Amino acid sequence: MSTDIELKEMVKQKYSEIALQDKSANASSCCGSGCCSSDVYNIMTDDYTNLEGYNPEADLGLGCGLPTQFANIKKGDLVIDLGSGAGNDAFIARNETGETGKVIGIDFTPAMIEKARENAEKIGFHNVEFRQGDIEHMPVADNTADVIVSNCVLNLVPNKEGVIKEIYRVLKPGGHFSISDIVLQGELPATIQQAAEMYAGCVSGAIQRQVYLELIEQSGFKNIIIQKEKSIYIPYDILSQYLSDTEIETFRSGNTGIFSITVYAEKPTQETKSCCGPECCN
Repeated sequence: MSTDIELKEMVKQKYSEIALQDKSANASSCCGSGCCSSDVYNIMTDDYTNLEGYNPEADLGLGCGLPTQFANIKKGDLVIDLGSGAGNDAFIARNETGETGKVIGIDFTPAMIEKARENAEKIGFHNVEFRQGDIEHMPVADNTADVIVSNCVLNLVPNKEGVIKEIYRVLKPGGHFSISDIVLQGELPATIQQAAEMYAGCVSGAIQRQVYLELIEQSGFKNIIIQKEKSIYIPYDILSQYLSDTEIETFRSGNTGIFSITVYAEKPTQETKSCCGPECCN
């Protein structure tokens, strides 16, 4: 479709547009900027409104799960939210970690960072910080976080393996993550795979479910658990922009599935060392 740099710039542009609109405007368009009747960005979102700490001004309806609900955040924890947007998950996490903890949100898009900081100032949260940065190269020191959360963001990053390795680097030994993301079972039609809007809408950038879980395991994480899974249904008026009626029927009746999963995994408390002699093999 495009180079990694072009994909990143496209995502930054689209989410900058979304940051400047409210949730109701985003929900009435497929790209957050008025291009069609149904929003590929909002078809996956879960309802946050009953979670303590919820702030409607920070909810742009862009997620695909409720990772903070499953993240086992404790009072005093340092939590990092990857792709923090307008601050929705960061503020939910702040409710869990309390005044003695800290939440750091990282986002690639300057307009989102500005919106999140404005929201934090309105709420009066002074232990919630938002940093602009690429989650492939997080502006955070090694072994910093107790918990990492993320909501429908890794599928927007070309180098998913690099992000998972960064998560491992930044977590403290014994720390854990809870991440909601989009994964596939089966192959998407080529026209959807190549569509920029479907990439920015978290669909065509998704990888196979098994590959996703293998990347987590290969990066060194343990106790990998699927905390929640749901099927994603793409409405006809979105699919019809890329597929004929016959192709839509084939797609619907085929073996391809699009899923939102919330994955939990832990960084080991100490690195596993290979056997090197009597001193470590007794």
